[in-house]
Amino acid sequence: MKENTLHLEKENLKKDLKDRHIQLIAIGGVIGVALFMGSAQASKLAGPALTLAYAIGGIVMYFVLRALGEVAVENPVASSFAGYARVFCGPLVSFITGWNYWYQWVVLAMCEISAVSMYMKYWAPDLEQWIPALICLGVIMAVNLIAVKYYGEFEFWFALIKVVTIIAMLVVGFAMILFGIGNGGVAIGFSNLWTHGGFMPFGWTGVAMALVMVVFAYSGVELIGITAGEAVDPERSLKSAIDKVFWRVLIFYVGSMVAILSIFPYETLPKGVSPFVMIFEKAGIPYSASLINLVILSSAASCLNSCIYVCGRMLYGLALRNEAPAFLGKLSSTQVPANGILFSGAVCLIGVYLNYISPDNVFYYMSAITTTGCMWTWSLIMYIQYKWRKNLTTEQIANLKYPMPCYPYANYVVGAFMLAVTLGMGYDHDNLVALYVAPVWYAILYILYRLFKIGEAQQKADLSIRTEW
Repeated sequence: MKENTLHLEKENLKKDLKDRHIQLIAIGGVIGVALFMGSAQASKLAGPALTLAYAIGGIVMYFVLRALGEVAVENPVASSFAGYARVFCGPLVSFITGWNYWYQWVVLAMCEISAVSMYMKYWAPDLEQWIPALICLGVIMAVNLIAVKYYGEFEFWFALIKVVTIIAMLVVGFAMILFGIGNGGVAIGFSNLWTHGGFMPFGWTGVAMALVMVVFAYSGVELIGITAGEAVDPERSLKSAIDKVFWRVLIFYVGSMVAILSIFPYETLPKGVSPFVMIFEKAGIPYSASLINLVILSSAASCLNSCIYVCGRMLYGLALRNEAPAFLGKLSSTQVPANGILFSGAVCLIGVYLNYISPDNVFYYMSAITTTGCMWTWSLIMYIQYKWRKNLTTEQIANLKYPMPCYPYANYVVGAFMLAVTLGMGYDHDNLVALYVAPVWYAILYILYRLFKIGEAQQKADLSIRTEW
């Protein structure tokens, strides 16, 4: 019997990420500015039903991770789903997917350096917004260029700060709800979840519109699959991280939304103020605003750290597949894709420039564009797993190390979810820009693919691989 493995390019990245790194990278990748700041804005779209939107999104995210995990445990490479796409979908889709994922994370990096600049204004209101953006980018670039273990350590501690803060908020928040801490001893209860226009004041349309923020919040969780290429024990680390991240995300996101929307009616949450600050201030905790602002800064730096990491690895995988210039596939003496990291950092300077010319709008436009990139990635992961499973024999399926549950129905559910998110973007004027940009970007990639005849050298190899299956 053939093994459940694909013929993919040999990678020479150093396997220095330990299980504890991947555990925190998994949860840290989905805890960002969307939770600490974006929840107030999202609640205006769906009301208390935002909790339902995060729960639905969490279930979809879990199936995406399990689909990716099924293939990645058998084939742990840093190119991840972009490499798998070449086998199952051909060189064109592989090319589009690799560059689209790089683009998604570069744009997200611009979001994060913009967030750093915005929150630095709390302490330095007169400081030009582009200055902290440039400094933060330089520091994160240096961390990623040294060695992958430093990226892992950096992300471990930054993610830990976020996790501890959320747990503290949940403890304080539910103490206020159940025991009246910070409310004169009078328990607040959960009635705010349904007494202000009902649990779903804007109907399912509001939930669909909120799903856009949910996808942005969860985008990046598929980073787990990319870490497999540099994990000491990819099978153990991936399975453990995927199993745990689902429950942690549900507790952190859904739990946080239940606490916030129980304590404060959704229509009273002001835009631009973190609900976490409001809860700690209501509980009488001193220096709450400074503390949470520091956490949000570390959260943005953490996400930027992951952005640069992913961009370098994705360009490395593209170069190995002859879908990017060869110089991007060269490794440094510490076995990190230094050229890919430097190239991505250079592109991120566009974000620094945008913070100079349009500091008020850059974050919101970039976050919407990131969402459309994530939708392509998640949809493709489900399709790859579907094709992978269809090509396996009954005996091979029985020997899978980490099979995705509910196949193929989970694949159909994720597809329906993506349709709902697309409709939600169409109803929200602020997100329409992303729907305009996405087809233009894909058209540019298609033209480049045809213009330079990328992938023709791979056609015979791809054909032989698909024939084996």
